[in-house]
Amino acid sequence: MKHLMKKKLRLFSCLVFLGSLLNAQFNERPIMNLENEDLHLLNWGYFLGFNQYDFKFEYKDDLGDLLVDKSLGFNVGLIGELRLNKFLDLRFEPGLHYTSRTVGFRGFDNENDAIREVKSTYINFPLLLKVSTKRIGNWKPFIVGGASTSLNLGSNEDSVEDNSGATFRMKKQTYYYEMGFGIDFYLEYFKFSPSIRGVFAINNELVPDNDPNSPWTGNINTMKTRGIFINFTFE
Repeated sequence: MKHLMKKKLRLFSCLVFLGSLLNAQFNERPIMNLENEDLHLLNWGYFLGFNQYDFKFEYKDDLGDLLVDKSLGFNVGLIGELRLNKFLDLRFEPGLHYTSRTVGFRGFDNENDAIREVKSTYINFPLLLKVSTKRIGNWKPFIVGGASTSLNLGSNEDSVEDNSGATFRMKKQTYYYEMGFGIDFYLEYFKFSPSIRGVFAINNELVPDNDPNSPWTGNINTMKTRGIFINFTFE
């Protein structure tokens, strides 16, 4: 209960901050901040945010879906931006993403066999194209998309133990495509950009159990990550 209240307070604080920011930035005749910010060839910054990862399963036989309990994780990373023209920027956003998912398997009578907690720490390397509109006062909407790859430090790919020994295994390297949108707000001393982004794995991440008829992985054809990022960027 306390954990849930902390999440709600955190989200409420973000909404209050964004509300006051919007009120200040959407005036009819705002004072123009950072007028030359977008003229630099290179820009640098960092981001903080939240994530929620999920799994998409494809099965060999229709025996019922696996259950995935998602949790709220966090993101932190750096930003390097190359200006291509007035509306296009190429961005590199290496970051650290921590998340946890709990997978529930059917057909077991005890929790030790039916539940696997999958903790993942990803080092993510996205290369993205940012497409912006014309600046309107002190704000500018944008969309962003591209490709990325990540290293999962908690994958257990090299472990000789599998689910029969309570070890859930995933591939260490994953490839994704990413799409999202956001708004640049030009403040007095820095540019602040809240954004939301979807990430979708391309490759199968599951390392199957040693037994091809495993009750945990025997019926899984592919397992791919999908997730949502909410990031707050400071440049």
